[in-house]
Amino acid sequence: MWDFGGVILSSPFEAFNRYETEKGLPLNIIRSVNATNPDSNAWALLERNDISPAQFDAQFADESEALGHRIPGADVLALLSGDVRPAMVAALDHVIASGFRTACLTNNVVSTSPDPSPRQIEVAAIMGKFDHVVESSKVGCRKPEPRFYEIACELLDVSPTECVFLDDLGINLKPAAAMGMRTIKVGAPEIALQELSGHIGLTF
Repeated sequence: MWDFGGVILSSPFEAFNRYETEKGLPLNIIRSVNATNPDSNAWALLERNDISPAQFDAQFADESEALGHRIPGADVLALLSGDVRPAMVAALDHVIASGFRTACLTNNVVSTSPDPSPRQIEVAAIMGKFDHVVESSKVGCRKPEPRFYEIACELLDVSPTECVFLDDLGINLKPAAAMGMRTIKVGAPEIALQELSGHIGLTF
């Protein structure tokens, strides 16, 4: 089981930090907003598709203003596109070719773009490699809610103890580990792939 942003793609946190530096904002203020009331804030509501991007724009601005710095939510959404990590895509291909079942577990938002961009086409092609894709905006729950992982296991017809889960956020890995999954916190891709190799016996 693979997270997408921060695993297959580079982390959006890098883009957040660049934006904060350019705007003279405290470093990691965007992450602080997202970590405040994490189950009911604008970010959580958008990822569950409970509010529109326009509503998110206003609500995130209000939430960030409460922490001392008003940041338009639209600016944050524009920072979400990371770069594809070729080593991770190659590893995914190797895992699939070796007969493992795969799922992508992603907290995402509904795209409002009328026509897919070249990047969206590239992302869709990678998503198409997985046996199943579990998207928060479609299933109505999100990581780290346990139900999200249960849905993935049901789709793959596996028990949690049969799974390895890669994500870049510890908060998302904790419930997976509690369910019995082996977890890998992804920072540098090469280190994560060494850990994956130890779990499933493939060489990357």
